[in-house]
Amino acid sequence: MNQIIWIARHANRLDFVNPDWFLTAEKRYDPPLSDDGMVQAEQLAKRLKSEKISQIFASPFLRTVQTANAIAEKLDLPIKLETGLSEWLNPEWMTEEPERLSTLALAALFPRIDTSYTSRIAAQYPETHAKVRERSGQTARCLASEFYPDDILLVAHGASVLGAAMGLVGEIAKTEVKATLCSLVKVVRQESEWLLELKGDTSHLSKIEEVVRFV
Repeated sequence: MNQIIWIARHANRLDFVNPDWFLTAEKRYDPPLSDDGMVQAEQLAKRLKSEKISQIFASPFLRTVQTANAIAEKLDLPIKLETGLSEWLNPEWMTEEPERLSTLALAALFPRIDTSYTSRIAAQYPETHAKVRERSGQTARCLASEFYPDDILLVAHGASVLGAAMGLVGEIAKTEVKATLCSLVKVVRQESEWLLELKGDTSHLSKIEEVVRFV
């Protein structure tokens, strides 16, 4: 029986559009989507509406939850917050462990969040590049196995999108996948083999970024 794992990166973030936001933000490492990011999230949701996705998992950062929520509204599905899909907790980008909204605070803003779900994989600050790939790859394998044969969607970040794809298809994803903002990766399980069908598709977007930014 086949299974499809969709992996999406969050849409554009406010601090990419307005870098000064970071200077006064209460949770400076947890920016929301920008206005054009909200448009991108809706375009991604429209792209996925006809797919047979039965589970949505999202990193617990605000921008990934907002992106996942746009999709969940279109598909009429709950959102499971999975820490294993988190941003790369890179000490060169972050001077301390990023502060973000609690699950209950997020659920108050986004009622589709399933507060009964418990993350399967932890993410611990600080992380090396190898660690984020290992953590997100383990998360993708764990969720794919646990929820087999469901088609599932993972909403993550640049580094964790790449790591999740590598966790399923191996090293080929390192050179094949381009995890730009709001891009879409499609990995298909055929019996015991994983095949990479989309490598960072952005055909659903009216505007795309030219350079991949993982920060």
